Amino acid sequence: MTLTHWPLYGLRLRTPRLELRLPEPEELDALAELAVGGVHDPAVMPFVVPWTDLPPAGRARSVMQYHWRMLGAWTPRNWTLPLAVFMDGVVVGSQSVGAEDFAVLREVTSGSWLGLRHQGRGVGTEMRAAVLHLAFAGLGAESAVTSALVGNAASAAVSRRLGYRENGVARTLVRDALRHDQRFALDRGGWARHRAVPVEIEGLDACLADFGAAPGADPAG
Repeated sequence: MTLTHWPLYGLRLRTPRLELRLPEPEELDALAELAVGGVHDPAVMPFVVPWTDLPPAGRARSVMQYHWRMLGAWTPRNWTLPLAVFMDGVVVGSQSVGAEDFAVLREVTSGSWLGLRHQGRGVGTEMRAAVLHLAFAGLGAESAVTSALVGNAASAAVSRRLGYRENGVARTLVRDALRHDQRFALDRGGWARHRAVPVEIEGLDACLADFGAAPGADPAG
């Protein structure tokens, strides 16, 4: 879909196995149903915001409301792009990338989740690589940051595989208990040295102003 006044719907990120894009309403509903089917072992909470503790119907609605909230609150100074991840045409998870004052700070954050049955196959690395390519090659970012609760080995492994370095630990409250959130940072040089996933970007030129990015970045990387 291409919308004159919301060109982000024409943005596509493609890797060898995946396509990342904004979902159509029925695809968003499928993403919500995927969350109902499970994202992690219920005995362990890998997220700072424990949204998966909601009952199934509430969990599904939270997925849809998060998506709409991010798009509804979008400005070039403060944005989060909530992409659905598709493999062989089937939605398998969600990958977001966001920034505040990107035009000056040139830094992005990211977050993601995968349906349980799609985990353990390298999909998490591939979808994060896609949004890093968008950020560094497409938008001209200089830094990317993320975090993972200590004990979330899968998320931390993806960050290290893609070249992030540890960048301090924050104390946080999760399920009324103290947890430690490991922060990670990736600069442009680290991203360039660890690029291993080919990524294609389609439809970016029409969106650059929405990201607070100036024309001239090379989407081909």
